[in-house]
Amino acid sequence: MSKAKLWSKGMAIDEKIEQFTIGKDRELDVELAKVDVLGSLAHVQMLNEEGIISDEEFPAIKKGLLAILDAVNAGDFTINEGVEDVHSQVELLLGKEGGRIHTGRSRNDQVLVDLKLFYRVKLDELIKKLISLSGLFLEIADKNKDTLMPGYTHTQVAMTSSFGMWFTAFAEAFKEDAEYLMAIFPIINKNPLGSAAGYGSSFPLNRTRTTELLGFESMHVNPINAQYGRGKSELIMSQALANISLNINKLATDMILYSNENYRFLSLPSALTTGSSIMPHKKNPDVFELIRAYSNSLMNLPSQITMIVSNLTTGYHRDFQLLKEYLFPAFNKVSELLDLIEYTLPRLKITEHIVEDEKYAYLLTVDAVNELVKKGIPFRDAYLQVGKSIEKGQFQKPSKLEHTHEGSLGNLGISAIKDDLEKLTKNNPYRKIEDILSKLISD
Repeated sequence: MSKAKLWSKGMAIDEKIEQFTIGKDRELDVELAKVDVLGSLAHVQMLNEEGIISDEEFPAIKKGLLAILDAVNAGDFTINEGVEDVHSQVELLLGKEGGRIHTGRSRNDQVLVDLKLFYRVKLDELIKKLISLSGLFLEIADKNKDTLMPGYTHTQVAMTSSFGMWFTAFAEAFKEDAEYLMAIFPIINKNPLGSAAGYGSSFPLNRTRTTELLGFESMHVNPINAQYGRGKSELIMSQALANISLNINKLATDMILYSNENYRFLSLPSALTTGSSIMPHKKNPDVFELIRAYSNSLMNLPSQITMIVSNLTTGYHRDFQLLKEYLFPAFNKVSELLDLIEYTLPRLKITEHIVEDEKYAYLLTVDAVNELVKKGIPFRDAYLQVGKSIEKGQFQKPSKLEHTHEGSLGNLGISAIKDDLEKLTKNNPYRKIEDILSKLISD
């Protein structure tokens, strides 16, 4: 038997239609339980301060919300069968006081604030993971800075690289992903409470106060824009997840290629590979093949989000409900892939003396050209001179490598990237938010 809905006016609803419209809300909304309670705590405190909820009513409501929060933190919160979402479950658990928490609020701005609070947590988690992973790449890069490997353009042997340079590239790429997340944080960190159904409320709400209580950087001033932001926020974050996935994909593709028997630049321990049911010699890099496949799928996320929110007129639409079904699992999957990379990296075995193979004889042709230029020969003449020596089979590679500029083989710039990571950690905005939310719970 279905419980009463927040929007119920006493009329029955067809069960088949009800199940379809609820969709996966009950399953996904469990993840929103903590932030839903936090949003309600701030809302009812503001209502009490504005005299909309009395001093006699407020303590019981807050006590009930804190009890629900304790259940959430203990892993004991569930959404009952027949209850359509987390908001309804919280009201149900509050009993008679539950009806008061919806004063001056619509389910539209309630779910919006839940999502904003939830997305802040997810952004913070990813920023920390990216900083940690980037630091690990730098550590491994430093250990392998003198181990040379071929660099490629057009998938053809091009110039000398090193494992230090290769690992540092991913360190910087994932660091830039963290910077991107930090850049979009202020856009996500805006308070929509008070926008109600998208057109404000006749109650004298103090929106500045709920902005302060929840640690938002600012508010969506216009209530229509607050509702319009649903979908836009998700699109911005989906692009961030796609950016991370692109780097993950590049790494996985390199790992698969470089561990191939025809390359043998690196190898995975047997415990991290799988075998064949027919070929006893096989050691398959399935973990990176699946990482590649998942990252390919995740890079499609912005297109999926765009197709849901396109062609919608101003105002709320039930279409928005589907955004959770795409974005929530995407956050979890990106996080899982980052964890897997951090787990496998220290276990890689790097091959040494790769470039001594004869097929890499021309890796230093550019260095040979540059040596001639340093002696006063114009670049184009030096280029032709080295080219002719290659044609005649007379090319002599330089006796030593001299790369000194920032980011080059002899100066990888590891310390500069480390400094950036330290700044990111120091400037992470969620540290201050955690203190504000702790105060909301304790006051």
